[in-house]
Amino acid sequence: MDSHEHVLFREEQKFNQLWLWVLVLVPVSIAWYAAIEQLVFGSPFGGNPASDSSTFLSLVLFGILLPLFMSSLRLVTEVRGDGLYIRFRPFHGSYRKFPFDSILSCKVQTYRPVRDYGGWGIRYGIRGKAYNVSGSKGLMLEFVNGKKLLIGSQQAEEFAAAMPCSSEA
Repeated sequence: MDSHEHVLFREEQKFNQLWLWVLVLVPVSIAWYAAIEQLVFGSPFGGNPASDSSTFLSLVLFGILLPLFMSSLRLVTEVRGDGLYIRFRPFHGSYRKFPFDSILSCKVQTYRPVRDYGGWGIRYGIRGKAYNVSGSKGLMLEFVNGKKLLIGSQQAEEFAAAMPCSSEA
């Protein structure tokens, strides 16, 4: 491994919030219940509200693909010798590289995900772009071009300590 590929800090975050998985399990449960009732027993919800093919499609989309998609979501942050690398799977096929010389400053920041960025994920708000999964702490980067990027982290202080632009040590 080249010295520029040496990983100084790595964090992988998933959407593990109980409230989120409860929200996901509602359509999953409905899709499975409807599919079993209609496709196996032939009597869903007091009749046939949908065709067998649309019931099967709903099962595939909501009962199988939705939970698979949610479990595949990951924010991977790496500080390497030559820059910061971010990958938000499955949206990014490969890492997004931010060379250190493009970063003017970075500091640990507490933020309000919903108010400041409209929630979690890859978000855009008045304060700039954000990659966040959970929590309310992260590293705010300001680039030489004036743009800002917040990267949520459960280990914000360790993340900042690995960054050469950080005023946090």
